[in-house]
Amino acid sequence: MHARFVVNGETREAAIAPHKTLLEVLREDLALTGTKHGCELGECGMCTVLLDGEPVLSCLVLAIACMDRDITTVEGLAAGPTLNPLQRAFAELGAAQCGYCTPAMLLTAQALLERTPHPTREDMREALSGTLCRCTGYLKIFEAIELAASGGTGADA
Repeated sequence: MHARFVVNGETREAAIAPHKTLLEVLREDLALTGTKHGCELGECGMCTVLLDGEPVLSCLVLAIACMDRDITTVEGLAAGPTLNPLQRAFAELGAAQCGYCTPAMLLTAQALLERTPHPTREDMREALSGTLCRCTGYLKIFEAIELAASGGTGADA
């Protein structure tokens, strides 16, 4: 079937099978590989994207249910070559270790900051609880979210 999506602010079209998940369409049909395959069971959070501004597990959502809705992937956080404040903070503080969970962490944290501009550590724990990270222990991620919430990074603040 022919499908139209609004991804990262741009209308994108693809011919897709009705059974494909949003994860599959993003990676395979739209070549947006920042969204990661993880467990594909909805347990790890690696495939998180924002759907109408809310984090969703793209492995559990049929792509046809997302037509003409606002989808944001990690590729959509930056404005051209200018990184989003969260991306800058993650880079500056070393919050991304192997980087596999980073896209999901960034998108989930972005949604958190839009809801709660100055979240507590408990807010962060709750928001990120569905995204597993095996490398960082989350402390650097929390610090990066706090840095971005404070208005910038040391490099350009």
